[in-house]
Amino acid sequence: MLHRLGLLLILLASCSAPDRMEVVFGGDVMLDRGIRAQIDTRGLEYLTEDLSKVFDGADYAVINLECPVTDQHTPLTKEYVFRAEPEWLPGLCNAGITHCIMANNHSYDHGRDALVATAENLNTAGLVPVGYGLNQAKACEPVLLQKGDIEVALFASVTLGLEAWMYLEDDPGMCQATISDLSKNIREYKKQYPHRFVVVTLHWGAEYHQTPTSIQREEAKKLIHAGTDAIIGHHPHVIQSFEYIEGKPVFYSIGNLIFDNPNPKTHEGILVKLAFEKDKQEVQVVPYKADNSKPVLMSEGEQVEFKKRYTF
Repeated sequence: MLHRLGLLLILLASCSAPDRMEVVFGGDVMLDRGIRAQIDTRGLEYLTEDLSKVFDGADYAVINLECPVTDQHTPLTKEYVFRAEPEWLPGLCNAGITHCIMANNHSYDHGRDALVATAENLNTAGLVPVGYGLNQAKACEPVLLQKGDIEVALFASVTLGLEAWMYLEDDPGMCQATISDLSKNIREYKKQYPHRFVVVTLHWGAEYHQTPTSIQREEAKKLIHAGTDAIIGHHPHVIQSFEYIEGKPVFYSIGNLIFDNPNPKTHEGILVKLAFEKDKQEVQVVPYKADNSKPVLMSEGEQVEFKKRYTF
């Protein structure tokens, strides 16, 4: 059964204790088109100033980077092609972001060389690419988050069935592992590292649909059965239903984070904070609304109304 989004809703994050690791997850960040215009006039810090209140209080902050970041102009022939400027990346760091997921349907918008350049630019700026590697095996390896004795393995994959040319086993690329492959890898990983938490981020689902498909729910069960401790989804651009499976949180889609989508359904989103201690994890949700594409944290009154509308 899908649950009411009855998690703790918070406005501000506090620094975590030494024996507690806090990781914040945000949705789609697209730094082009209307967002480019805002950055040019007001700066990236204007768009991230509310988010930084949450990111700065966590040990790690992970976003889905929905565009290549490169000087290379080699756009593919497709309806939507995005690109951001490398000089903007320090602004993401200044906002408290630490990791950028590259496993999504826009990372290849300017071709494979631009994809490689994006990863290099992220590393140069002090941001860690997730779901990328010099071959498929490397791309699908988890990124390890550590704090003291607490360790979290972060897996990322895009499961949308992209064009076949994007998947080359021995070339640089993003992880395009299937749910079956992920489940197998996670099961083996947990046998080797039983005390590590496992979080899976997935670029999946149907755009603008506010509920997951029955296939997604079955896929989530497979991942949880394999040893996954939490699932964070993105791609639909809207908030989707939330549920617990075997006591583990599954967020099918957390919505846009920084995007210029005109559809009103896309103007709300949530940050998900997972707090890990030695033998347990906690979940907190931070809702926000988009004010001309700028994420603004909801007031207490707005949070009450938000909870009424998001009953699953």
